[in-house]
Amino acid sequence: MDPAIYRKRWHKVRDSKADADEMHQLARQIAFSFIDKHFQNGAYVAEYIDLLCEMATFYSKAELSNLASAALFEIVVEKLCDDFEDLPIEIYSRVMCQVVSYCRTVPAGKTLDAQLASFGIVSPDELYRRAVATHTRAYRRDPAKAPRRVVLLSRVTIGADVAILSVMIQRLRRLFPDADMVVVGSRKLEGLFGGNPDVRIRELGYARRGGLFERFASWHATLDILREELAEGEESVLVIDPDSRISQLGVLPVMHTDNYLFFNTRDHVLTANGHCMAEWANAWIDGVFGVPDFAYPTIWIPPTLTTTAQAKIDSLRAAGARHIVAMNLGVGQNPRKRLSVEFEKRLLGALVAVPGTVVVLDRGFGADEQERSALLIAETRKHGFPAMETAFAETNAPALAHGVVAIECGIGAMAALIAHSDEYIGYDSACQHIAAAARTPTLTIFAGSNNKNFIRRWSACGETDCRIVHVNTLSDS
Repeated sequence: MDPAIYRKRWHKVRDSKADADEMHQLARQIAFSFIDKHFQNGAYVAEYIDLLCEMATFYSKAELSNLASAALFEIVVEKLCDDFEDLPIEIYSRVMCQVVSYCRTVPAGKTLDAQLASFGIVSPDELYRRAVATHTRAYRRDPAKAPRRVVLLSRVTIGADVAILSVMIQRLRRLFPDADMVVVGSRKLEGLFGGNPDVRIRELGYARRGGLFERFASWHATLDILREELAEGEESVLVIDPDSRISQLGVLPVMHTDNYLFFNTRDHVLTANGHCMAEWANAWIDGVFGVPDFAYPTIWIPPTLTTTAQAKIDSLRAAGARHIVAMNLGVGQNPRKRLSVEFEKRLLGALVAVPGTVVVLDRGFGADEQERSALLIAETRKHGFPAMETAFAETNAPALAHGVVAIECGIGAMAALIAHSDEYIGYDSACQHIAAAARTPTLTIFAGSNNKNFIRRWSACGETDCRIVHVNTLSDS
């Protein structure tokens, strides 16, 4: 539909009593129209993005403004991030630069405007040119020029941090053994990297849901962290951005100097070679520093979590369990990656039908995942198999020779359980990368995408057997 028609509908909604359902539907229609036009003939219709920005910044009530913000990010921004042709890289940058530039013009964007102005970025064109330069520059650095400190920005998603950041940490530690290593990211990383004494984690939250300005808040917070880390001078600090959402994939600046290295994970040349993300990370470091080497993804689980997980798994083996399968059926807030609950019931049933098999099932995060876990537990009991519920924090270790142990735990605790299991099964999400990094044989179910580049790039990589099953959800086959 033409943007002018949508604008009339928006004005009608705006000028009447706010209706959340109508606002929700209108925002999604506008977002899908932008995508449809782009896919049809490569057109970039800026009016659609302006409309969504206006809708996302008009109301003082977050529950209304966030509806347009969600449509913009979930349908437009994340769609462009998940495509792996070179064109969407340019389109993504144009969209994000337009969104940022719009936000600078409204009262709530005064801080955003001031921060960008401090980097000498005043106009939308300047922001876009800088983003293109960041994405296309050939980064090179003399390894003999050792930095005093290396700061790595989190990718925000745990799986990507395991696949990419853990590789970079190892490679950079080998190159610069005396450098202070800092990771800016979620508190959850403590459970995965906290056992490495050479890594210091600066906690940072990122709003994957919420309004436009909430999504930019992590960039402001990162600038504050960097001011502290760079207090002794930017010249001796190296900042590495692995296509992070913190910088909105390189659109927002984080440094004034050239000591900033950007790993463009959506480069179409990389996409064409069929490698997984960990292999690309290694190749990128090879190219930047000119020192060929290779590191598999790894995790450094804190000893307290490792000890507790070992005790729980040992208890299962002592009870008679011969094969322990760790399972996580979370999808990282992306329901497209999930199959039906009936499939999950059949999968779990087939596993526990094998005598001596215990499935350690992560109960998941949030009400939806925990509700599905409850259905699986009930189904297991319905078919006469033992199923027990526990928590990682409970002192009593589970004693089960056969069946399902549903356990409530955080990501670090689940990583420790996976590391001591015989096998891991789950959807394309963080735990497949954790399992491969822990050298636990891994079977990943890829659904929600038929893009071979996506599947190849996000396949788990480790010194173990990493297998995939692709499910064509377009034909339910």
